Amino acid sequence: MRRKSGALAVYAAAFLVFLYAPAILLPVFAFNDSKIIAFPLSGFTLEWFRQILGADALHDATLNSLFIAMTTAVLATALGTFAARAATRYKFPAKAGIMGLVMTPLVLPEIIVGVSLLVAILQLGMELSLFTIILGHVLICTPFSAAILGSAFQNLDNSLEEASIDLGRSRFDTFRLITLPLVLPGVLASLLVSFTISLDEFIIAFFLAGNETTLPIYIWGQLRFPQKIPTLMAVGTVLLAASLTLLATAEFLRRSSIRRTGADAAKGLM
Repeated sequence: MRRKSGALAVYAAAFLVFLYAPAILLPVFAFNDSKIIAFPLSGFTLEWFRQILGADALHDATLNSLFIAMTTAVLATALGTFAARAATRYKFPAKAGIMGLVMTPLVLPEIIVGVSLLVAILQLGMELSLFTIILGHVLICTPFSAAILGSAFQNLDNSLEEASIDLGRSRFDTFRLITLPLVLPGVLASLLVSFTISLDEFIIAFFLAGNETTLPIYIWGQLRFPQKIPTLMAVGTVLLAASLTLLATAEFLRRSSIRRTGADAAKGLM
């Protein structure tokens, strides 16, 4: 038994090193005082981070990505809320099949989704823009939102809503005073996860951007120039730190949503 536990620990350690070693090397070279990405390190510098401040094209791409990510997060969370609510509270024909279609983007390769959306959008006569990127990102983020909010709604006690309606509250007031406060951590987690996915997404944005540039597309374009690699390492370090922070916050909020009891909802009935 001990041998099996030891082998499992070695496997887990090797897997973690394989998975996270590239992410650890990113900030290491971002602070390295050399344009050559290799060991040994030549020294410590903040020059590459200072160059970020003077890159106007990078700033424009970042603003585009932030706009897309925020819009996507709101729309995907709204759609995910509807889907999760319907899946956990109502029975309707072909429910399993419909929910399966909602979750399908989770298992489809992004390049297939990107090409399909590009063909559909061009056939409809639409111009490629930030709006078309948002459409694509909403498509892939909605299943994540539905999954997160599904657990929040599933752990919600139906009797709380029924009691609110019995006491004379309308369904809207019940949702506003009872349901929403209880699932709010799940909503915030959905917003953060959708924002992070959209901010980092490249393939769909690459197909649907047209003349617009997002941050991942900008990074891809700059990879052609070896002298830009250290600056991109610095950009990647900032993105890595932001993504980890957002995902950690989202996970904390998701768990908080699951642990929520009916105590807060009882206050809304008074």
